[in-house]
Amino acid sequence: MALSGRRSLLLAAGRLQARGAGLCFASTTTSLKTETEVDTSENEVVAPDFTNRNPRNLEQLALARKERGWKTTWPKREFWHRLRLERTQHYVEAFVECCNGDVVVSASTREWAIKRHLYSPKGVTACKNLGRVMAQRCLEAGINFVNFKAVIPWEYRCDSIQEFEKAMEEGGVVLREPRRIYQ
Repeated sequence: MALSGRRSLLLAAGRLQARGAGLCFASTTTSLKTETEVDTSENEVVAPDFTNRNPRNLEQLALARKERGWKTTWPKREFWHRLRLERTQHYVEAFVECCNGDVVVSASTREWAIKRHLYSPKGVTACKNLGRVMAQRCLEAGINFVNFKAVIPWEYRCDSIQEFEKAMEEGGVVLREPRRIYQ
């Protein structure tokens, strides 16, 4: 369509020029040429002072400090992010908290978006599906490593916690943090 339009324009211009109307085209192509070249050498200069504005950079490089706390504190506070699973009589809740106690990511079977897909908001299948949702939310938040230890050691043997852990690992989250690199 555009090619036939260009041809008819050139034919009409040729007819006008043949009649002596004074219409003349310098070129039949529509290309733009740059008149000045841009000097890009100044873009390659690196500033001598660099300020990193990513607060989690040292943590992702495993260089950040882990708060150890006192030896008598329980549960231990030596983590960057801790994954906790709390089961109540009626619901299951999971959340990731920072070392200062702030909740970063959370999911619960109380949420309607999760509850409507479950037969029961408690039990093994609820924990498994909650693990899938938590893994997706952790990865979306940029959290790839979390510390997951059951608060009460004998709870770890429970089937629901085992399924939750398996679903988190299948979702792509590593359930132990890398060792801190000391310099």
